[in-house]
Amino acid sequence: MYIGSKSVSVNLVLFKIVCCGFFPLQVLNEKKLQEVDSLWKEFETPEKGKETAFLVFLFYTASTALVEGKLSKNLKKILKKIVAKDAHEQLAVADAKLGGVIKEKLNLSCIHSPMVTELMRGIRSQIEGLITGLPSREMAAMCLGLAHSLSRYKLKFSPDKVDTMIIQAISLLDDLDKELNNYIMRCREWYGWHFPELGKIITDNLMYCKCVRKVGDRSNFASSDVSDILPEELEEDVKAAAEISMGTEVSEEDINNIIHLCDQVIEISEYRTQLYDYLKNRMMAIAPNLTVMVGELVGARLIAHAGSLLNLAKHPASTVQLLGAEKALFRALKTKRDTPKFGLIYHASLVGQSNTKNKGKISRMLAAKTALTIRYDALGENTSAEMGAENRLKVETRLRLLEERGIRRISGTGKALAKTDKYQNKSEVKVYDPSGDSTLPVVSKKRKIQEVDEQDTEVAVKAKKFKAEMKGWLLYLCCCHVIVCIVQLGLLKLNYGHSCSFLL
Repeated sequence: MYIGSKSVSVNLVLFKIVCCGFFPLQVLNEKKLQEVDSLWKEFETPEKGKETAFLVFLFYTASTALVEGKLSKNLKKILKKIVAKDAHEQLAVADAKLGGVIKEKLNLSCIHSPMVTELMRGIRSQIEGLITGLPSREMAAMCLGLAHSLSRYKLKFSPDKVDTMIIQAISLLDDLDKELNNYIMRCREWYGWHFPELGKIITDNLMYCKCVRKVGDRSNFASSDVSDILPEELEEDVKAAAEISMGTEVSEEDINNIIHLCDQVIEISEYRTQLYDYLKNRMMAIAPNLTVMVGELVGARLIAHAGSLLNLAKHPASTVQLLGAEKALFRALKTKRDTPKFGLIYHASLVGQSNTKNKGKISRMLAAKTALTIRYDALGENTSAEMGAENRLKVETRLRLLEERGIRRISGTGKALAKTDKYQNKSEVKVYDPSGDSTLPVVSKKRKIQEVDEQDTEVAVKAKKFKAEMKGWLLYLCCCHVIVCIVQLGLLKLNYGHSCSFLL
Protein backbone atom coordinates (compact mmCIF):
# COMPACT_ATOMS: atom_id res chain seq x y z
CA MET A 1 0.00 0.00 0.00
CA TYR A 2 1.27 3.44 -0.92
CA ILE A 3 0.96 6.34 1.54
CA GLY A 4 2.54 9.60 0.46
CA SER A 5 2.13 13.03 -1.03
CA LYS A 6 3.44 12.53 -4.57
CA SER A 7 1.05 12.39 -7.50
CA VAL A 8 0.22 8.81 -8.51
CA SER A 9 -2.10 7.66 -11.27
CA VAL A 10 -5.46 6.46 -9.87
CA ASN A 11 -8.15 4.63 -11.83
CA LEU A 12 -10.61 3.49 -9.13
CA VAL A 13 -11.86 5.25 -5.99
CA LEU A 14 -13.45 3.28 -3.14
CA PHE A 15 -15.80 5.83 -1.55
CA LYS A 16 -17.44 4.92 1.77
CA ILE A 17 -20.75 6.08 3.20
CA VAL A 18 -21.41 4.43 6.53
CA CYS A 19 -25.21 4.52 6.26
CA CYS A 20 -25.25 2.92 2.76
CA GLY A 21 -22.07 1.07 1.92
CA PHE A 22 -19.17 1.40 -0.52
CA PHE A 23 -19.25 3.16 -3.88
CA PRO A 24 -16.52 2.16 -6.36
CA LEU A 25 -16.04 5.16 -8.70
CA GLN A 26 -14.18 5.23 -12.01
CA VAL A 27 -11.84 8.20 -12.55
CA LEU A 28 -12.42 9.61 -16.05
CA ASN A 29 -9.71 12.27 -16.24
CA GLU A 30 -6.51 11.49 -14.32
CA LYS A 31 -4.88 14.78 -15.37
CA LYS A 32 -7.28 16.71 -13.13
CA LEU A 33 -5.95 14.85 -10.11
CA GLN A 34 -2.40 16.14 -10.53
CA GLU A 35 -3.11 19.53 -8.94
CA VAL A 36 -4.30 18.86 -5.41
CA ASP A 37 -4.86 22.50 -4.44
CA SER A 38 -7.28 23.18 -7.30
CA LEU A 39 -9.04 19.82 -7.25
CA TRP A 40 -12.06 21.26 -5.42
CA LYS A 41 -12.89 23.34 -8.48
CA GLU A 42 -13.70 20.15 -10.41
CA PHE A 43 -16.53 19.41 -7.95
CA GLU A 44 -18.19 22.83 -7.78
CA THR A 45 -21.28 21.53 -9.64
CA PRO A 46 -22.73 18.03 -10.14
CA GLU A 47 -21.99 18.27 -13.88
CA LYS A 48 -18.29 18.89 -13.29
CA GLY A 49 -18.25 16.05 -10.77
CA LYS A 50 -19.67 13.64 -13.33
CA GLU A 51 -16.94 14.64 -15.78
CA THR A 52 -14.30 13.68 -13.22
CA ALA A 53 -15.76 10.40 -11.82
CA PHE A 54 -18.83 8.24 -12.30
CA LEU A 55 -20.41 5.48 -10.25
CA VAL A 56 -19.49 1.91 -11.23
CA PHE A 57 -21.91 0.08 -8.90
CA LEU A 58 -23.32 0.27 -5.38
CA PHE A 59 -23.36 -2.46 -2.76
CA TYR A 60 -24.24 -2.58 0.92
CA THR A 61 -22.16 -3.94 3.77
CA ALA A 62 -22.30 -4.17 7.54
CA SER A 63 -21.95 -0.81 9.26
CA THR A 64 -19.97 -2.26 12.17
CA ALA A 65 -17.35 -3.57 9.75
CA LEU A 66 -17.10 -0.13 8.14
CA VAL A 67 -16.48 1.58 11.49
CA GLU A 68 -13.88 -0.92 12.63
CA GLY A 69 -12.05 -0.89 9.26
CA LYS A 70 -12.58 -4.59 8.56
CA LEU A 71 -13.01 -6.33 5.23
CA SER A 72 -16.58 -7.67 5.04
CA LYS A 73 -17.71 -10.57 2.87
CA ASN A 74 -19.61 -8.39 0.37
CA LEU A 75 -16.68 -6.02 -0.06
CA LYS A 76 -14.26 -8.91 -0.51
CA LYS A 77 -16.50 -10.47 -3.15
CA ILE A 78 -16.81 -7.27 -5.19
CA LEU A 79 -13.10 -6.45 -4.96
CA LYS A 80 -12.26 -9.89 -6.29
CA LYS A 81 -14.24 -9.04 -9.43
CA ILE A 82 -12.30 -5.79 -9.74
CA VAL A 83 -9.03 -7.68 -9.39
CA ALA A 84 -10.12 -10.14 -12.08
CA LYS A 85 -10.99 -7.35 -14.54
CA ASP A 86 -8.57 -4.53 -13.74
CA ALA A 87 -5.72 -6.07 -11.81
CA HIS A 88 -3.24 -3.43 -13.01
CA GLU A 89 -5.25 -0.47 -11.71
CA GLN A 90 -4.75 1.29 -8.38
CA LEU A 91 -7.51 1.71 -5.80
CA ALA A 92 -7.79 4.97 -3.84
CA VAL A 93 -9.04 4.45 -0.27
CA ALA A 94 -9.75 6.94 2.52
CA ASP A 95 -9.07 4.49 5.34
CA ALA A 96 -5.40 3.48 5.52
CA LYS A 97 -6.22 0.55 7.78
CA LEU A 98 -8.73 -0.85 5.31
CA GLY A 99 -6.28 -0.35 2.47
CA GLY A 100 -3.70 -2.40 4.28
CA VAL A 101 -6.17 -5.25 4.76
CA ILE A 102 -7.13 -5.17 1.06
CA LYS A 103 -3.47 -5.17 0.03
CA GLU A 104 -2.74 -8.11 2.31
CA LYS A 105 -5.68 -10.35 1.39
CA LEU A 106 -6.38 -9.49 -2.28
CA ASN A 107 -2.97 -8.27 -3.46
CA LEU A 108 -4.56 -5.14 -4.89
CA SER A 109 -2.44 -2.00 -4.87
CA CYS A 110 -4.08 0.76 -2.79
CA ILE A 111 -3.16 4.40 -2.38
CA HIS A 112 -3.82 6.85 0.47
CA SER A 113 -2.49 10.42 0.10
CA PRO A 114 -3.59 14.08 0.44
CA MET A 115 -4.77 13.91 -3.16
CA VAL A 116 -7.12 11.05 -2.22
CA THR A 117 -8.42 13.06 0.74
CA GLU A 118 -9.25 16.03 -1.49
CA LEU A 119 -10.86 13.70 -4.03
CA MET A 120 -13.03 12.12 -1.33
CA ARG A 121 -14.05 15.57 -0.09
CA GLY A 122 -15.13 16.59 -3.60
CA ILE A 123 -17.08 13.37 -4.17
CA ARG A 124 -18.85 13.79 -0.82
CA SER A 125 -19.92 17.32 -1.69
CA GLN A 126 -21.60 16.14 -4.93
CA ILE A 127 -22.68 12.66 -3.85
CA GLU A 128 -26.35 13.31 -4.62
CA GLY A 129 -25.55 14.11 -8.27
CA LEU A 130 -23.21 11.15 -8.70
CA ILE A 131 -25.62 8.62 -7.20
CA THR A 132 -29.00 8.38 -8.94
CA GLY A 133 -32.12 7.06 -7.26
CA LEU A 134 -31.11 8.11 -3.72
CA PRO A 135 -32.95 11.29 -2.59
CA SER A 136 -31.49 13.49 0.11
CA ARG A 137 -34.49 12.88 2.38
CA GLU A 138 -33.95 9.14 2.35
CA MET A 139 -30.23 9.65 2.90
CA ALA A 140 -30.90 11.75 6.02
CA ALA A 141 -33.31 9.12 7.40
CA MET A 142 -30.75 6.36 6.76
CA CYS A 143 -28.03 8.33 8.55
CA LEU A 144 -30.26 8.96 11.58
CA GLY A 145 -31.29 5.32 11.87
CA LEU A 146 -27.71 4.16 11.50
CA ALA A 147 -26.53 6.58 14.20
CA HIS A 148 -29.05 5.15 16.68
CA SER A 149 -28.29 1.51 15.89
CA LEU A 150 -24.53 2.09 15.92
CA SER A 151 -24.71 3.85 19.31
CA ARG A 152 -26.68 0.94 20.74
CA TYR A 153 -24.14 -1.48 19.32
CA LYS A 154 -21.19 0.33 20.87
CA LEU A 155 -22.93 0.72 24.23
CA LYS A 156 -23.95 -2.93 24.31
CA PHE A 157 -20.70 -4.56 23.34
CA SER A 158 -18.15 -2.17 24.80
CA PRO A 159 -16.27 -3.86 27.67
CA ASP A 160 -15.69 -0.48 29.31
CA LYS A 161 -19.43 0.13 29.78
CA VAL A 162 -20.32 -3.06 31.65
CA ASP A 163 -19.67 -1.53 35.07
CA THR A 164 -21.79 1.53 34.29
CA MET A 165 -24.75 -0.17 35.97
CA ILE A 166 -22.73 -0.58 39.17
CA ILE A 167 -21.77 3.10 39.19
CA GLN A 168 -25.39 4.18 38.73
CA ALA A 169 -26.67 1.71 41.33
CA ILE A 170 -24.27 2.76 44.10
CA SER A 171 -24.97 6.45 43.38
CA LEU A 172 -28.70 5.82 43.61
CA LEU A 173 -28.22 3.83 46.81
CA ASP A 174 -26.41 6.75 48.45
CA ASP A 175 -29.15 9.14 47.33
CA LEU A 176 -31.83 6.86 48.76
CA ASP A 177 -30.04 6.73 52.10
CA LYS A 178 -29.97 10.53 52.30
CA GLU A 179 -33.65 10.83 51.38
CA LEU A 180 -34.63 8.12 53.87
CA ASN A 181 -32.80 9.90 56.67
CA ASN A 182 -34.59 13.17 55.88
CA TYR A 183 -38.02 11.53 55.64
CA ILE A 184 -37.60 9.52 58.85
CA MET A 185 -36.36 12.55 60.78
CA ARG A 186 -39.35 14.55 59.53
CA CYS A 187 -41.77 11.74 60.40
CA ARG A 188 -40.45 11.37 63.96
CA GLU A 189 -40.52 15.10 64.57
CA TRP A 190 -44.01 15.50 63.09
CA TYR A 191 -45.63 12.62 64.96
CA GLY A 192 -43.60 13.49 68.08
CA TRP A 193 -45.84 16.51 68.71
CA HIS A 194 -48.75 14.10 69.09
CA PHE A 195 -47.05 11.14 70.79
CA PRO A 196 -43.47 12.09 71.90
CA GLU A 197 -42.98 9.00 74.11
CA LEU A 198 -43.20 6.63 71.12
CA GLY A 199 -39.85 7.81 69.65
CA LYS A 200 -37.96 6.82 72.83
CA ILE A 201 -39.62 3.40 73.08
CA ILE A 202 -39.25 2.34 69.40
CA THR A 203 -35.72 3.00 68.13
CA ASP A 204 -36.02 1.15 64.81
CA ASN A 205 -37.08 3.59 62.08
CA LEU A 206 -38.94 1.15 59.83
CA MET A 207 -40.78 -0.37 62.78
CA TYR A 208 -41.71 3.12 63.95
CA CYS A 209 -43.23 4.05 60.56
CA LYS A 210 -45.16 0.77 60.29
CA CYS A 211 -46.59 1.23 63.78
CA VAL A 212 -47.69 4.82 63.05
CA ARG A 213 -49.24 3.82 59.74
CA LYS A 214 -51.26 1.01 61.30
CA VAL A 215 -52.50 2.82 64.42
CA GLY A 216 -52.67 6.50 63.50
CA ASP A 217 -53.99 8.43 66.50
CA ARG A 218 -52.46 7.54 69.87
CA SER A 219 -55.87 6.86 71.36
CA ASN A 220 -56.16 3.82 69.07
CA PHE A 221 -53.16 2.06 70.64
CA ALA A 222 -55.28 0.65 73.47
CA SER A 223 -57.61 -1.17 71.06
CA SER A 224 -55.08 -1.97 68.29
CA ASP A 225 -53.06 -5.16 67.89
CA VAL A 226 -49.47 -4.43 66.80
CA SER A 227 -48.02 -7.78 67.80
CA ASP A 228 -47.06 -8.44 64.16
CA ILE A 229 -44.86 -5.32 64.22
CA LEU A 230 -43.62 -4.98 67.81
CA PRO A 231 -42.46 -7.53 70.39
CA GLU A 232 -44.74 -8.20 73.32
CA GLU A 233 -42.70 -6.14 75.81
CA LEU A 234 -42.55 -3.08 73.55
CA GLU A 235 -46.27 -3.36 72.81
CA GLU A 236 -47.14 -3.15 76.49
CA ASP A 237 -44.82 -0.17 77.00
CA VAL A 238 -46.35 1.67 74.04
CA LYS A 239 -49.93 1.11 75.26
CA ALA A 240 -49.02 2.27 78.75
CA ALA A 241 -47.31 5.40 77.43
CA ALA A 242 -50.24 6.22 75.14
CA GLU A 243 -52.61 6.51 78.11
CA ILE A 244 -50.48 9.12 79.94
CA SER A 245 -48.94 10.85 76.91
CA MET A 246 -48.21 14.59 77.15
CA GLY A 247 -48.55 15.20 73.40
CA THR A 248 -50.93 17.67 71.81
CA GLU A 249 -54.13 16.76 70.03
CA VAL A 250 -54.03 16.82 66.23
CA SER A 251 -56.75 16.66 63.59
CA GLU A 252 -57.57 13.71 61.36
CA GLU A 253 -56.14 15.51 58.33
CA ASP A 254 -52.78 15.84 60.08
CA ILE A 255 -52.77 12.12 60.88
CA ASN A 256 -53.54 11.29 57.23
CA ASN A 257 -50.57 13.33 56.03
CA ILE A 258 -48.27 11.65 58.56
CA ILE A 259 -49.53 8.22 57.45
CA HIS A 260 -48.85 9.14 53.81
CA LEU A 261 -45.29 10.10 54.75
CA CYS A 262 -44.88 6.73 56.51
CA ASP A 263 -46.03 4.99 53.33
CA GLN A 264 -43.31 6.78 51.38
CA VAL A 265 -40.67 5.76 53.92
CA ILE A 266 -41.72 2.10 53.79
CA GLU A 267 -41.80 2.03 49.99
CA ILE A 268 -38.35 3.61 49.69
CA SER A 269 -36.97 1.18 52.28
CA GLU A 270 -38.30 -1.79 50.32
CA TYR A 271 -36.88 -0.45 47.07
CA ARG A 272 -33.53 0.14 48.76
CA THR A 273 -33.43 -3.49 49.85
CA GLN A 274 -34.20 -4.60 46.30
CA LEU A 275 -31.54 -2.27 44.87
CA TYR A 276 -28.96 -3.57 47.34
CA ASP A 277 -29.63 -7.17 46.26
CA TYR A 278 -29.27 -6.12 42.62
CA LEU A 279 -25.97 -4.37 43.35
CA LYS A 280 -24.69 -7.39 45.24
CA ASN A 281 -25.47 -9.73 42.33
CA ARG A 282 -23.87 -7.39 39.78
CA MET A 283 -20.72 -7.05 41.85
CA MET A 284 -20.40 -10.82 42.22
CA ALA A 285 -20.78 -11.18 38.45
CA ILE A 286 -18.33 -8.43 37.39
CA ALA A 287 -15.79 -8.26 40.25
CA PRO A 288 -16.18 -11.33 42.49
CA ASN A 289 -12.69 -11.18 44.01
CA LEU A 290 -13.01 -7.48 44.84
CA THR A 291 -16.38 -8.16 46.46
CA VAL A 292 -14.92 -10.91 48.65
CA MET A 293 -12.03 -8.67 49.74
CA VAL A 294 -13.76 -5.44 50.72
CA GLY A 295 -17.50 -6.07 50.29
CA GLU A 296 -19.93 -5.05 47.59
CA LEU A 297 -20.56 -1.50 48.87
CA VAL A 298 -16.91 -0.50 49.26
CA GLY A 299 -16.01 -2.20 45.98
CA ALA A 300 -18.77 -0.40 44.11
CA ARG A 301 -17.71 2.95 45.58
CA LEU A 302 -14.11 2.33 44.50
CA ILE A 303 -15.25 1.56 40.94
CA ALA A 304 -17.50 4.64 40.88
CA HIS A 305 -14.71 6.86 42.19
CA ALA A 306 -12.23 5.62 39.57
CA GLY A 307 -14.78 5.77 36.73
CA SER A 308 -14.62 2.13 35.64
CA LEU A 309 -13.16 -1.20 36.67
CA LEU A 310 -10.42 -0.90 34.05
CA ASN A 311 -9.38 2.55 35.31
CA LEU A 312 -9.33 1.21 38.86
CA ALA A 313 -7.08 -1.66 37.75
CA LYS A 314 -4.52 0.87 36.48
CA HIS A 315 -4.12 2.44 39.93
CA PRO A 316 -1.33 1.23 42.23
CA ALA A 317 -2.04 -0.06 45.72
CA SER A 318 -1.07 3.27 47.33
CA THR A 319 -3.67 5.10 45.22
CA VAL A 320 -6.34 2.49 46.02
CA GLN A 321 -5.60 3.01 49.71
CA LEU A 322 -6.17 6.78 49.50
CA LEU A 323 -9.08 6.88 47.04
CA GLY A 324 -11.69 9.20 48.50
CA ALA A 325 -9.24 11.14 50.70
CA GLU A 326 -7.72 13.39 48.03
CA LYS A 327 -8.64 16.64 49.78
CA ALA A 328 -7.11 15.53 53.07
CA LEU A 329 -3.99 14.32 51.24
CA PHE A 330 -3.31 17.57 49.41
CA ARG A 331 -4.17 19.64 52.49
CA ALA A 332 -1.63 17.61 54.49
CA LEU A 333 1.02 18.05 51.79
CA LYS A 334 0.37 21.79 51.65
CA THR A 335 0.55 22.28 55.41
CA LYS A 336 3.41 19.75 55.82
CA ARG A 337 1.47 17.54 58.23
CA ASP A 338 0.88 13.80 58.44
CA THR A 339 -0.86 12.39 55.37
CA PRO A 340 -4.05 10.27 55.73
CA LYS A 341 -3.73 6.50 55.97
CA PHE A 342 -6.97 5.44 54.29
CA GLY A 343 -9.86 6.69 52.18
CA LEU A 344 -12.91 4.71 51.06
CA ILE A 345 -11.18 1.48 52.11
CA TYR A 346 -11.66 2.58 55.74
CA HIS A 347 -15.26 1.30 55.56
CA ALA A 348 -14.15 -2.28 54.80
CA SER A 349 -14.96 -4.82 57.49
CA LEU A 350 -11.32 -5.85 57.97
CA VAL A 351 -10.25 -2.29 58.77
CA GLY A 352 -13.20 -1.85 61.11
CA GLN A 353 -12.30 -5.00 63.07
CA SER A 354 -8.79 -3.76 63.90
CA ASN A 355 -8.01 -1.38 66.73
CA THR A 356 -6.90 2.21 66.24
CA LYS A 357 -3.21 1.40 66.43
CA ASN A 358 -3.30 -1.23 63.66
CA LYS A 359 -5.74 0.43 61.25
CA GLY A 360 -2.96 1.95 59.15
CA LYS A 361 -1.09 -1.36 58.78
CA ILE A 362 -4.22 -3.32 57.94
CA SER A 363 -5.43 -0.72 55.41
CA ARG A 364 -2.04 -0.76 53.67
CA MET A 365 -1.99 -4.55 53.41
CA LEU A 366 -5.65 -4.68 52.40
CA ALA A 367 -5.03 -2.11 49.65
CA ALA A 368 -2.15 -4.17 48.27
CA LYS A 369 -4.24 -7.35 48.11
CA THR A 370 -7.23 -5.42 46.77
CA ALA A 371 -5.15 -4.04 43.89
CA LEU A 372 -4.24 -7.59 42.89
CA THR A 373 -7.86 -8.75 42.96
CA ILE A 374 -8.99 -5.73 40.91
CA ARG A 375 -6.49 -6.52 38.15
CA TYR A 376 -7.46 -10.16 38.24
CA ASP A 377 -11.15 -9.26 37.82
CA ALA A 378 -10.56 -6.65 35.11
CA LEU A 379 -7.97 -8.45 32.99
CA GLY A 380 -8.31 -12.13 33.91
CA GLU A 381 -10.52 -14.67 32.17
CA ASN A 382 -11.42 -16.72 35.24
CA THR A 383 -14.58 -15.62 37.08
CA SER A 384 -14.06 -17.54 40.32
CA ALA A 385 -13.53 -15.85 43.69
CA GLU A 386 -10.81 -18.19 44.98
CA MET A 387 -8.04 -15.62 44.70
CA GLY A 388 -10.04 -13.10 46.70
CA ALA A 389 -10.77 -15.69 49.42
CA GLU A 390 -7.07 -16.59 49.74
CA ASN A 391 -5.98 -12.95 49.98
CA ARG A 392 -8.69 -12.20 52.53
CA LEU A 393 -7.48 -15.13 54.62
CA LYS A 394 -3.96 -13.70 54.54
CA VAL A 395 -5.16 -10.30 55.72
CA GLU A 396 -7.26 -11.87 58.48
CA THR A 397 -4.26 -13.89 59.64
CA ARG A 398 -2.12 -10.77 59.70
CA LEU A 399 -4.80 -8.93 61.66
CA ARG A 400 -5.00 -11.74 64.21
CA LEU A 401 -1.22 -11.70 64.63
CA LEU A 402 -1.20 -7.95 65.21
CA GLU A 403 -4.00 -8.20 67.74
CA GLU A 404 -2.34 -11.04 69.64
CA ARG A 405 1.13 -9.49 69.24
CA GLY A 406 2.59 -12.88 68.58
CA ILE A 407 5.69 -13.71 66.54
CA ARG A 408 4.44 -15.97 63.82
CA ARG A 409 5.28 -16.45 60.20
CA ILE A 410 2.76 -16.38 57.38
CA SER A 411 3.35 -19.12 54.84
CA GLY A 412 2.82 -18.82 51.10
CA THR A 413 -0.88 -19.69 51.26
CA GLY A 414 -1.55 -17.93 54.53
CA LYS A 415 -3.05 -21.03 56.14
CA ALA A 416 -0.09 -22.61 57.92
CA LEU A 417 1.30 -20.81 60.96
CA ALA A 418 4.73 -21.35 62.49
CA LYS A 419 4.65 -22.95 65.93
CA THR A 420 6.18 -20.97 68.80
CA ASP A 421 6.89 -21.84 72.40
CA LYS A 422 4.56 -20.54 75.07
CA TYR A 423 5.89 -17.46 76.79
CA GLN A 424 6.48 -17.75 80.54
CA ASN A 425 7.16 -14.69 82.66
CA LYS A 426 10.22 -15.03 84.97
CA SER A 427 10.35 -12.35 87.65
CA GLU A 428 13.47 -11.52 89.66
CA VAL A 429 13.62 -9.53 92.92
CA LYS A 430 16.00 -6.58 92.61
CA VAL A 431 17.24 -4.11 95.24
CA TYR A 432 16.94 -0.40 94.56
CA ASP A 433 20.28 1.38 94.22
CA PRO A 434 19.97 5.07 95.24
CA SER A 435 23.52 5.91 94.15
CA GLY A 436 22.47 6.37 90.58
CA ASP A 437 19.87 9.03 91.27
CA SER A 438 22.19 12.07 90.84
CA THR A 439 25.31 12.69 88.78
CA LEU A 440 26.45 15.79 90.74
CA PRO A 441 29.64 15.50 92.92
CA VAL A 442 29.08 15.12 96.67
CA VAL A 443 30.08 18.30 98.61
CA SER A 444 29.86 18.72 102.40
CA LYS A 445 27.47 21.40 103.64
CA LYS A 446 29.76 22.63 106.47
CA ARG A 447 32.42 25.17 105.54
CA LYS A 448 35.84 25.38 107.13
CA ILE A 449 36.73 28.01 109.82
CA GLN A 450 39.53 29.53 107.76
CA GLU A 451 37.22 30.23 104.85
CA VAL A 452 34.73 31.99 107.16
CA ASP A 453 37.45 34.21 108.71
CA GLU A 454 38.83 35.21 105.34
CA GLN A 455 35.39 36.23 104.10
CA ASP A 456 34.77 38.33 107.27
CA THR A 457 38.04 40.25 106.89
CA GLU A 458 37.28 40.99 103.24
CA VAL A 459 33.89 42.43 104.18
CA ALA A 460 35.40 44.65 106.92
CA VAL A 461 38.07 46.07 104.57
CA LYS A 462 35.42 46.91 101.97
CA ALA A 463 33.29 48.67 104.59
CA LYS A 464 36.25 50.84 105.75
CA LYS A 465 37.03 51.84 102.19
CA PHE A 466 33.42 52.78 101.58
CA LYS A 467 33.29 54.98 104.74
CA ALA A 468 36.51 56.80 103.77
CA GLU A 469 35.13 57.47 100.28
CA MET A 470 31.88 58.84 101.72
CA LYS A 471 33.77 61.23 104.06
CA GLY A 472 35.78 62.57 101.13
CA TRP A 473 32.63 63.24 99.11
CA LEU A 474 31.00 65.08 102.03
CA LEU A 475 33.98 67.40 102.49
CA TYR A 476 34.04 68.14 98.78
CA LEU A 477 30.33 69.06 98.78
CA CYS A 478 30.76 71.38 101.80
CA CYS A 479 33.63 73.25 100.16
CA CYS A 480 31.62 73.73 97.02
CA HIS A 481 28.71 75.16 99.01
CA VAL A 482 30.98 77.69 100.85
CA ILE A 483 32.51 78.90 97.60
CA VAL A 484 29.06 79.45 96.08
CA CYS A 485 27.98 81.55 99.07
CA ILE A 486 31.11 83.77 98.94
CA VAL A 487 30.61 84.41 95.23
CA GLN A 488 27.00 85.43 95.79
CA LEU A 489 27.97 87.93 98.57
CA GLY A 490 30.67 89.50 96.38
CA LEU A 491 28.15 90.08 93.60
CA LEU A 492 25.70 91.75 95.94
CA LYS A 493 28.35 94.13 97.33
CA LEU A 494 29.37 95.25 93.87
CA ASN A 495 25.80 96.01 92.91
CA TYR A 496 24.55 97.84 96.03
CA GLY A 497 27.74 99.09 97.68
CA HIS A 498 27.84 99.74 101.41
CA SER A 499 24.05 99.45 101.79
CA CYS A 500 24.24 95.67 102.05
CA SER A 501 26.96 95.69 104.72
CA PHE A 502 24.41 94.56 107.25
CA LEU A 503 24.42 91.13 105.57
CA LEU A 504 27.96 90.45 106.70
